[in-house]
Amino acid sequence: MPRGSLSSKSLFRSYLQKYREQRAKERVEKSEKRLGKGAAGTERAERKPAPPPAEAGPGSGVPGDEKKKKRSRSFLVLFKEYWRLLHGYRATVIWSLLTLTVATGLGLLQPAATKLAFDYILLDNPGPTGLPAWVRGLAGVELDAGAGGGATSRARVRLLVTLGAGLVAVTVLHVLFGMWGRVQVTRITKRLQVRLRRLVFDHAVRLPLHRVYQLKSGGVSSILREDAGGAGDLSFSLIYNPWRAVIQLVGTLVILGITDWRMLLGGLALIPAVWLSHRTWISRIRPVFMDIRKNRSQIDAHATEAFGGMRVVRGFGRERGEAGRFVRSSHVMARQEMMVWWWSRIIEIAWAMLVPTASAAVLVYGGWQVVKGNLTLGDVMMFSAYLFMLLSPLDVLVSTATTIQNNLAGFDRVLDLMQEPLELGLSAGPQRHLPVDGAVAPSGLAVLSHGRVAGRVTLRDVVFSYPGHESRVIDGVSLDVAPGQMIALVGPSGSGKTTLCNLVARFFDPTSGVIELDGVSLKQIDVNSYRRLLGVVEQDVFLFDGTVEENIAYADPEASHERVLAAASAANADGFIAKLEKGYDTLIGERGVRLSGGQKQRLAIARALLADPRILILDEATSNLDSESESLIQRSLRVLMNGRTSFVIAHRLSTIRHADLIVVLESGRIIERGTHEQLIEQEGRYWEMLMHQVHAHTEPLGGRGPGGVDGKPAGAGRALPEEIF
Repeated sequence: MPRGSLSSKSLFRSYLQKYREQRAKERVEKSEKRLGKGAAGTERAERKPAPPPAEAGPGSGVPGDEKKKKRSRSFLVLFKEYWRLLHGYRATVIWSLLTLTVATGLGLLQPAATKLAFDYILLDNPGPTGLPAWVRGLAGVELDAGAGGGATSRARVRLLVTLGAGLVAVTVLHVLFGMWGRVQVTRITKRLQVRLRRLVFDHAVRLPLHRVYQLKSGGVSSILREDAGGAGDLSFSLIYNPWRAVIQLVGTLVILGITDWRMLLGGLALIPAVWLSHRTWISRIRPVFMDIRKNRSQIDAHATEAFGGMRVVRGFGRERGEAGRFVRSSHVMARQEMMVWWWSRIIEIAWAMLVPTASAAVLVYGGWQVVKGNLTLGDVMMFSAYLFMLLSPLDVLVSTATTIQNNLAGFDRVLDLMQEPLELGLSAGPQRHLPVDGAVAPSGLAVLSHGRVAGRVTLRDVVFSYPGHESRVIDGVSLDVAPGQMIALVGPSGSGKTTLCNLVARFFDPTSGVIELDGVSLKQIDVNSYRRLLGVVEQDVFLFDGTVEENIAYADPEASHERVLAAASAANADGFIAKLEKGYDTLIGERGVRLSGGQKQRLAIARALLADPRILILDEATSNLDSESESLIQRSLRVLMNGRTSFVIAHRLSTIRHADLIVVLESGRIIERGTHEQLIEQEGRYWEMLMHQVHAHTEPLGGRGPGGVDGKPAGAGRALPEEIF
């Protein structure tokens, strides 16, 4: 057994203990509610005060500590939410249930036909009294209720043929009605799965950025594939199959009651067995299914992460370690699934033993009644058939309960995600989300027009801390960037440069302070219309698995081929694109794996050029380019930044000497600001960073050791590179 895995026995005990603790906690909560207004409740409250709720940052979307999260929703709550999700399909569902009711009722006629064939045709017993004239005419013979032998051999054959034809007709109608209802429910199921996956995807991409990072790509994929798909199947497991079972159960009990009340009592005695099995076993399975789905989500996320970072995995020789981690997680999940399988099989074994036992009881009781003359042989055969029809829906209800708990566990996880607050600044549009509390985006926000935005960005005493953390990443930053200005952000790693740009792009909202665009707070602007004015080029370029042209045109899918060519030419990307096998139609692979770092960077710049932004954010956009390409790109970027408000993060200070304003950040604070020449004259932190890069550039030409010759800094006395000044 792999290390870290659990045996089935210990896993069973752990879940049993968890269930007992949950039940005990519920009993304590109920007793506390009853005593809440009394002295005992007061003393308990004074003895153990409730901790204050944790505060989340503005727009954080953090639902709270996962350990303090409320337990799973009740069945009634989940059913109500699912019924609300069926909006637009409810009429079809109702019609499907009506046709299913008719089909089930027609199916209940078949055992009665067996009784007629045995008692009144094959055994030639007197026919029942009070038959309508059309039935007698259809039979073609006069059935004498008082005679001992009512029909000739030819008449019996005719009766059998007539009865068989009627049975075939009833069966055909039964199949047609049942098939129509099943087809409709299947269509609803598939449409619901598509709708639910669209809702989940649409909601997930609108969550706050930090929450998206917490979900991970594999986790979201698991919710979309497993949880949303299983929730769509609730049309069958929660509505269709239970309805059919209930109709068949009620119909069978009614027929048994009409025929023999003792048989009705025997059938009713089986119902507590269903309730007991559900109460004892099925109600405990949903928490296990929740854990299984969470583990599957984590396994998917780990696999996605491992394959996404395969260069790192292989670079450190961690293939076996990652495989072992994957196997251990899969092993635990397999044992959880095995435990659920055993629970389900125990119920199936119990029902497999109950069916022959009940059949034997019917034969004994029915045979005794036949001997006494109270029942006929046809009655006993009909009872046996109806007994099977009685046990079949009970078995369906028990087995379906397992599927329901599995699907409800997935639906519960979907609702958890859908209740996550959306990113602030999303204007209210069509109702495209599940109607649950906490998912509605604010309305009444300003929608920006590209031609009416000047591009003045103002930050007033901005403070930012990541949700769940107290330390300030940005601390009291104030800036006023005029339209068309280029502002450069420099500073050591972790000083807050990227975070500040994320705040400008409104990937996050400040904890306090205000960010304005043309004098209007970003919180009063629709975030989608605002981001259409942005162009972002990051150091870690992300490209999609598509063609070169599709990636360049991602910012504007309606862009013409000529605009794509122009953007690629301006970004100095047309040269290497022309050398690709299929040019602009070349598939570049996931994350652009078939391109070099510099090629990916140039495609990202071309993508930003095509967007024609009013505000440009460059996060070390030329870091992966060679010197020749960098020179060409710098000229292209100067054309791009002309007339546009630009925020440039730079580590190589030579790339920002023409900036209108250089801001030096340290520990989230602005410690210096000014032009390149002004900061050099101050000989402060910017000067130190500049000298450090100069010495690093000239150190190979210096003397021995890190101190150069005679203790002078390496490169001292040499002419500094012209590009620096």
